[in-house]
Amino acid sequence: MTPERGATNGTTKPSSEEVADILRERILTGVLKTGASMPTQAQLVEEFGVERGAIRKAVEHLKSEGMLTAVTRGAPPRIAGPPPVGGEADDEPQQTAALLGPKILAAFGAPEVRIDALCLTAESLALALAEPLQRIRSGRLTPRSVKVRILLPDRRLDLAFPRPADDAEDAAQVHERWLHLRNIQGAAMRHHLLAMRSTRHLDVEVTFRALPFTPPVKIYLLNDAEALFAYYTVTRREEQIDGSPVQLFDVLGSDSTLFTFNGDGGVRDEAFVAQSSMWFEGLWTTVATDLNLET
Repeated sequence: MTPERGATNGTTKPSSEEVADILRERILTGVLKTGASMPTQAQLVEEFGVERGAIRKAVEHLKSEGMLTAVTRGAPPRIAGPPPVGGEADDEPQQTAALLGPKILAAFGAPEVRIDALCLTAESLALALAEPLQRIRSGRLTPRSVKVRILLPDRRLDLAFPRPADDAEDAAQVHERWLHLRNIQGAAMRHHLLAMRSTRHLDVEVTFRALPFTPPVKIYLLNDAEALFAYYTVTRREEQIDGSPVQLFDVLGSDSTLFTFNGDGGVRDEAFVAQSSMWFEGLWTTVATDLNLET
C-alpha cells in the first residue's frame, strides 16, 4: 500500500463540548480547585478564542454534571469539585473524558514520556494533552523528551463507522466530515507538541501512521507501563452535516469506558500491557503506512 496524504481545512476553534472537556479535566486534576471561582466568561473567551455562547454552553455542561455551583447574578460559578465516583479507585473503569486526562498528566511526570495510541480520531488524546502541555509551558513539568505515535484509519477506507444509517448518498459527506475531524485534530495536536521544541527546548517526536481497517477498540499505551483500553460502542444518532440532518451509525469516543491495566497491577495486568505493546508494535511495523496530515 502507498502512503496516504490527507488535507486539513477549516478552523481550529474548539466547540462548547471541547471547552467543557478541557475545563472538566482542570477540575479533575485540581488545576481548578474546589471552592474557587471559575474564570470569567471574558477570560475564557480570550483563552479559547470562541464566542460567549460557546462558553455559556460549556458552563451549562459542567453545571449539569454537578461540577459547578449555582450561578449568582454578576458572579462566576464556583468549583463544586469532581463528581462523586462512589469511592472507586483510580484504576476503576471510567469514561474517557474523565479518566484519560489524569492518566496522561501522570504519564508526563516521567523524564522520558512515551505515548502510543490507536483510535478513530485524535480528539480525546488532543484534549488530554492540553493540561500537561500547559504545565510544561509554565515550568511545572519538565520531561526531557516526549515521543508520541498514533495509529488512525486510512483516509481511503470504506469505514464501518461513521457511516449513513439510511441514505447511502450521504456516504461521501459523512466520510469527508470524519476525515476533516481526523486531520484537523491530529494536526493541531502535532503543532502544540512540536511547539515545545522551541519554547521549552524539549526533545519531541510525533508520528502518525494509517491503519487498513476501522478500529473496533481504542487503546493508549503510557510509558510502556500502563494500557488504557475501551470498546467503541456503535449507536444510531443524528448529526448536522452541511446544514442538513443525517442519521449515522457512529461512536462517541469521549463516552467510551476506559479500562486500566497497570504493569505493576499483577500478572494479568502485566501480561495485558506487554501483549498490547506487542500488538501495537506489530501493526506499526507491518500493515500501517505513512500518514501525512497537511494543514
